[in-house]
Amino acid sequence: QVQLVQSGGGLVQPGGSLRLSCAASGNILSRFAMGWYRQAPGKQRELVATITSGGTTNYADSVKGRFTISRDNAKNTVYLQMNSLKPEDTAVYYCSAGRALLSSRYMGDYWGQGTQVTVSS
Repeated sequence: QVQLVQSGGGLVQPGGSLRLSCAASGNILSRFAMGWYRQAPGKQRELVATITSGGTTNYADSVKGRFTISRDNAKNTVYLQMNSLKPEDTAVYYCSAGRALLSSRYMGDYWGQGTQVTVSS
C-alpha cells in the first residue's frame, strides 16, 4: 500500500513563494509517476505538474515558468516549488502517484491528504 503524506502550504501574499512536499512510503519514486493536482472551490480538479520515473516534467500552461516539480529519490519525496503566486493559484493541492503517465484523464492511483494554498493580500 502506497501512502503519500503532504506538508507545506498556507497563506501567502501575491508574488510570494511556497514549497509543497510529498513524502511517499516505500521506494516508489523510481517506479511511479508523481504529480501535483489542485482543486479550487466549485471547480474540477486540475493537473498542475507531473514528473515521470525518468525525470521528465510537464506543467499546466497556467503555472509554466512559475512552478517547479522535483523529486529526491533518496528521501522518497516530491516537491512543488511555487513562485510568483497569484490569487488564482488558491486551491487545495494534492500529491498523486501512478503506475502510468499522469495526465488530466489519468490522475493516479494514490493520493495525499491535500493541503490548502491561499494567495491573498
